[in-house]
Amino acid sequence: MLYNWWQHIEFSYPWLLPIELTIPYLIYLKISRKGSDTASLKVGTLQYFRIFRSWRMQLLPIPFILRCIALASLIIALARPQEKFSEEQTTGEGIDMVLCFDISGSMTSPDFKPDRLEAAKEIARNFVEQREGDRIGVVIFSSQSFTLCPVTTDHNTVLSQINVIQNGYLMEDGTAIGSGLATSIDRLKDSKAKTKIIILMTDGVDFGSAISPEMAEELARLYGVKIYCIGIGTNQVLDSDPSGVKSTSSKVKLSFNDNLLKQISLTTSGQYFSAASKEDLGKSYDTINELEKSKIKTTTYHHYTEAFLPFVLFGLALILLELLLNLTVLRKFP
Repeated sequence: MLYNWWQHIEFSYPWLLPIELTIPYLIYLKISRKGSDTASLKVGTLQYFRIFRSWRMQLLPIPFILRCIALASLIIALARPQEKFSEEQTTGEGIDMVLCFDISGSMTSPDFKPDRLEAAKEIARNFVEQREGDRIGVVIFSSQSFTLCPVTTDHNTVLSQINVIQNGYLMEDGTAIGSGLATSIDRLKDSKAKTKIIILMTDGVDFGSAISPEMAEELARLYGVKIYCIGIGTNQVLDSDPSGVKSTSSKVKLSFNDNLLKQISLTTSGQYFSAASKEDLGKSYDTINELEKSKIKTTTYHHYTEAFLPFVLFGLALILLELLLNLTVLRKFP
């Protein structure tokens, strides 16, 4: 608790703090002059004296210790510590968006490392971290669609939900692009934001949709939602044998319907991107990031509360305690 409080302390006159270095020097002088500042009597022998240290002698160093601590406290007070409170005020308009992930079996194809879905998740996380002030949601789909995270400004929640996305999350396989888009549009249709966008990440082979992609296009136009489509994958022929042993019988062709994605983007005033590599996927998001700028202005206000008084009172209390000890139990007689 004390550490957290100290983290919010700033000093108006920090150049006074080096005066604290005089305290170790005073301690050094005290130790080096030990015994020279007390009266002494020379005797020929100690044979008849019994060495005895009373409780008062045990307390003799305490006034000096109190004085050093008091001096340190008063120097801190002179440096004028202040407790700082920061407040941010956001003005302007952000963008409401939904990241729509295809999690069908085809998204586990290994033409991206480690696969298409994991590459899409990584690039999407980087994108979310750059979109300060925007409200972002997450929708996933395979044979059916599901809202994994409603549209929110809590980007930590968005990132955590992106992390848990995996193939098989919705049990039955399929690529219901129309259903995924319809669910995403439903998350945005009541939004008051001037700009509403969907970023669709899929391999583009529509299969098993309860709602056709064409109907989803019309819904997007009706509610003023732009759709940016990213076609993930290549037309490579890859070895599907997990052992890595190449065999002509184990090779499968990877392909996707980019014509469908181009049509969806064109109809909704969005843009289509073809990502044949992880680098292409990153560039697609970079372009969207540039095209869809949020008009957000964040103003930070700093409030300061004086915090020197406790140090002054503490230092004075120690000085009074030292004085009291010197006048009572540790009083010296000439």
